[in-house]
Amino acid sequence: MKKIVCMILAASLFLLCACTGNNKEYDKREIITDPGSTENTSLTGSPEIEELTKHINFSTVVDTENNFSGYPVDFGNMVIKGKEDPSALSGLSPLPTVDYNVTEKRSDIAMSDEKFSHSHGPASDGKPHHTVVDFQKNFDKFRAYTLDMKSEKKVLYLTFDCGYEYENLTASVLDTLKEKKVPATFFCTLDHIKKETEIISRIIKEGHIVGNHSATHPSFAEISREQIINELEETENYLRENYGYASKFFRFPAGEYTESALDAVASMGYVSVFWSVAYNDWNVDKIQG
Repeated sequence: MKKIVCMILAASLFLLCACTGNNKEYDKREIITDPGSTENTSLTGSPEIEELTKHINFSTVVDTENNFSGYPVDFGNMVIKGKEDPSALSGLSPLPTVDYNVTEKRSDIAMSDEKFSHSHGPASDGKPHHTVVDFQKNFDKFRAYTLDMKSEKKVLYLTFDCGYEYENLTASVLDTLKEKKVPATFFCTLDHIKKETEIISRIIKEGHIVGNHSATHPSFAEISREQIINELEETENYLRENYGYASKFFRFPAGEYTESALDAVASMGYVSVFWSVAYNDWNVDKIQG
């Protein structure tokens, strides 16, 4: 299992834990996971997690007026679920597919095609490392996050990257999250979503978020805008058709991006989620703990 266990932390809390389109107008400021009347709560095995996950929000982080009011996003529907269907593996009926248009770069924001590789550093004296602070300053205008610098609460966003299974670890992680009543986001590749139907369905049923981690896990710094759109669209539509589920949270493969790529992802209504702390468990020969 390729799981990069990552966390976006509030500026006041830095913990290392072992183990996240359409074009209507948007005026809400909260990013929440409440899908409204289509939400299926009766099938979740962990109602406490479902309730916590519903209130994951960036209401104190987002500045829609100054940073990215030009991007489409429905802050009230970052996670969308089909109607309840007990006969479906995920417990949800299929959602209609979406078709995204390839957009040009925004003309009101200066951006480049220079390749960046995301990185992080340890917090010190209760303050975030300057690396993630500098990244976040540039991310603001693209609706991307590596650090919650505005929340006054001690908030921790627990996320995992999933590309393949290793010794059934995802199930073990889900067991622990359920026991501790902790919500999390799992950024999954299309291949993982196709192969691990029981795991993906369990993530959904137990109230966690399945994030988009692309179809083929390419470097988004080395592909065209059209390919970027296709990578996200293919993954989202498979989730819609086969799990009755979609979310608007995305993680760049390997943390590689350009400003143009950030812009393309945001133009689809997605929020890009990076990390400020990572547990390097993708190297199975050097597992810690």
